[in-house]
Parts: sequence; structure tokens; C-alpha cells
Amino acid sequence: MIHLQLENQRVKIDAGELVGYQVDGHEFIHQKGSPGWRSSDTEMFPIIGPTAEADFKVTTPKGDAVQDQHGLLREMGYTLQSQSDTKAMFQKEYIAGTTIKNSKYPKKSMEAELSWPYNFQFTKHFTLTNKGLEITFTISGDKGMPFMLGYHPAFKLHTKNPIVNKGAKAISLPEILAVGSRALQVPDCNEILLKDERELLIKTHGFEHFMLWTEVPNMVCIEPITFYPYAVDQKNLQQGFQQLNSDEEEFSISIIPI
Repeated sequence: MIHLQLENQRVKIDAGELVGYQVDGHEFIHQKGSPGWRSSDTEMFPIIGPTAEADFKVTTPKGDAVQDQHGLLREMGYTLQSQSDTKAMFQKEYIAGTTIKNSKYPKKSMEAELSWPYNFQFTKHFTLTNKGLEITFTISGDKGMPFMLGYHPAFKLHTKNPIVNKGAKAISLPEILAVGSRALQVPDCNEILLKDERELLIKTHGFEHFMLWTEVPNMVCIEPITFYPYAVDQKNLQQGFQQLNSDEEEFSISIIPI
């Protein structure tokens, strides 16, 4: 377990997963073992969304790739690269064509192994500042590699009637629950305010959209995404790809207590 601390802020990171963020003792992150989700954060890469209706195949310029829901990155382990009192950096590296064991098989998937026809390196940086917690993702790899990216953090709810604000628009917890597993789309947005016992501002760079998901009243996932996967049929999921056209692409999320 990695611990970061800056004045009244404390962060806990377990093998690259954000499992705790406290400010003055107030916990903002959904805790493992609580109802709702077995994790507290994960990344969706190189695809976002389900693939079962497309026979677990995603079309790329190098042919079909075997991918399960939200891609294969989540099945890989992070390696700690560096750490200090206020910073930690983790990395995953993938060699094109390597098969990765699918944890969803056989109970929730028909594919035992996943693969991707491109090399990539994926870095996750945590930085505590006076304003809050910043998480930055850096992607490098084969030039022209298609990809989508989503970050999937779960926030602990402390009240019965929390509100998610996109500007002046208020989204209630029942509205999010009603959408179910598809997740509620919040398009063209790089800033969301969670109003709960304490307010939390989530600001992003590079993502452009959010989606909101929960199936329980004690947590909500506020997920920055580059593409909303339910905008297309699963067999056309490649429509949501962007390309890696530079040496690296950077995306960031700032989690700011108000």
C-alpha cells in the first residue's frame, strides 16, 4: 500500500488503484467490500464499453482484436516506477499480440484470453497539491494506434440525496440509477460537481465527456471518457477510436474538495 500525504489530505493506493482519498478525515472514495462494486477505480483502455454482442471482437486497421468489456488494460498489473510523500507513478507495458488472461472467463465471458495488435505503454501519475488530487495518464506506443480512454473512479456517498451538477443542470441519484448498466451520458463536458455531505469538483483535460453509473445508493461512478460507447452498435465500436499520432498523449483528472 502506497500512502501520500499533504497537510490535511491523505491518499491510499493499492497496486496502482486509488483506494482512499481523505480530507480532514472525510473519505471520498468508495470502499472495497461496500455494496455496489468490487473495485474503487480502474481504467478503460483501449476500448470503452461491452463487446459481447460483437463476439468479443473489435475492428482495428491491423485486424480484429479480442477484447472484453472496457478493454484489456484492467487485466494487467501496474509496476511502481517512483514515489515520494506527495507523488506516485505506476506503469503498464504491453507487447503487441501478447495474450492476457480474462478474469471474466468463464462466468461472464466466452473468451479466456484477450489481445491487442499494437505495442503501448500506459503510465498513471498521482500528485497531491494544495488544491486536491491530480491523476494524469500518459499513453505512448505504435504511431497510429487506435484507442479510447476512460477513467472509472467510484465515489462514496454520505447522504441520501446527492446531486451531480453539469453547470446549471442538476442530475439526481434516481436518474442515474434508472439508466442501469448502460451509464448516463453527460456529453461535451470537462467539469462536474458532486454535491454530497461535502462537495467535490472533478475537472478533466483531454476526455471531453463523462458518464455516470451506479446500481446502489451508497456510491456513484463519475467517469471521464473520450467516447460514449452506447452511441453506436457494438459491432461498430471502432467509430469511437482516436489515433495515437504523437509520441505520447496525456489526459488528466483533478479531484478538488470544495
